[in-house]
Amino acid sequence: MASVSTTEPAAGREGHDTGRRRAAVNGLAVIERRLGLTPLGVGFVLGAIAVWVIGRALTNRGLDLLAYGLVLVLALSWTLGRRRLGIEAQRSQLPSRAPARRQVEAGITLTATRRVGAIVAEEQLHPHLGPSARFAIPVLPSGESVEHTYTFTPTVRGVYEVGPLVVEFSDPFGLTRRRQPVAEAQTIIIHPRVEPIIDRIVAREWEDPPMRPPLSRPWPSGFEFYGMRDYVEGDDSRRIVWRALAQHDRYLVRDAEQGITDRVKVYIDSDRDSHQRGRPSPTFETAVGVAASLATKHIRDGFSVNVDINSGRVVANARGEGRRIPMMDALAAVSLKPAPLTDALDRIFVDPQRNAHNIVITPTLTQDAAARLRVLLERGNSLVVVLVLSDDTEPMTIHRAGGLRCHVVEVPPGVALATVSARGVSLSR
Repeated sequence: MASVSTTEPAAGREGHDTGRRRAAVNGLAVIERRLGLTPLGVGFVLGAIAVWVIGRALTNRGLDLLAYGLVLVLALSWTLGRRRLGIEAQRSQLPSRAPARRQVEAGITLTATRRVGAIVAEEQLHPHLGPSARFAIPVLPSGESVEHTYTFTPTVRGVYEVGPLVVEFSDPFGLTRRRQPVAEAQTIIIHPRVEPIIDRIVAREWEDPPMRPPLSRPWPSGFEFYGMRDYVEGDDSRRIVWRALAQHDRYLVRDAEQGITDRVKVYIDSDRDSHQRGRPSPTFETAVGVAASLATKHIRDGFSVNVDINSGRVVANARGEGRRIPMMDALAAVSLKPAPLTDALDRIFVDPQRNAHNIVITPTLTQDAAARLRVLLERGNSLVVVLVLSDDTEPMTIHRAGGLRCHVVEVPPGVALATVSARGVSLSR
């Protein structure tokens, strides 16, 4: 006779009971936030109603008086719970900006203007900053102060608020609870994480080569010999001086005079339909991190950097170290929008300044976008395509990128940018 297992139904009942308990707890929390009644207060109200109903049904005057007494106790608790605490708060000065995944330390000082007791202070934090900081104060005499220090580690770039700082306190009967703000929220900007990355561009617009066709791809470097330097990952192997290997026993490459452009334009695909779902989207956060790393590198190298998303330009002509922080502020605030990548690529065609190095960062390369990129290459534009790979990447995206026959960098999740940019796929015409 076959045996029947009851493990699965039992597990299902246990999960259902857990769900119901969680829903009940959440319901009590909503009541407490909106009405100020604690679970004990909710039970007290239900008991008062039950006593009043029974008294009416039995025409018992004693039960009626008991119900009225319970109502008076609840009204007294409500009145005592509505008082304002005599307490002042001061938050330590937080950094206005911080990079993602770096620990931030904050301090809170509470000072009592009159004696308070049995309160809980809570510093409200966005989930991307970490759990809210809570600490209890049993008793705080008048004129005394208490300090509390906590830390949080932002996980995702963005513009967030730390706070407000609120204190929770209850009436002597424990039937009601009130939340009183004592310190306003403070804004903090979390910058994208910047990693070392390789994108060798040594071009300047004011040093033209001796000859230039009327419509051609901007040369990444000039024609005049400048000198030799040690080989680094990402250098074109055709520039290696093989005679120097025999003489100096190390790889050296030729460096030319700087070429014809000093402009770098970074395009981030911000189409909501192109990226992975989620808050935040893993592929979009990777794309913004790549853009921040590339823009930071080129600004430090002395280039003028523009950053665009599909709907428009977010950073214009950022040159010099002083413009790097505003650029990172703008990248911290970018978000997904319902606009295709082709909108950003169309702006390249009408841009009067065509002697720029263009970098397109996208997780999905559609046929329309690939066609526009192919036309840009045929018109002589300098182009690098950065593909943000994930488990959902379509094979046709990689195939279309390879068919462009330009420099393609594939960025899989969890791999250092310096590694993937050094081994980027470079297909010659």
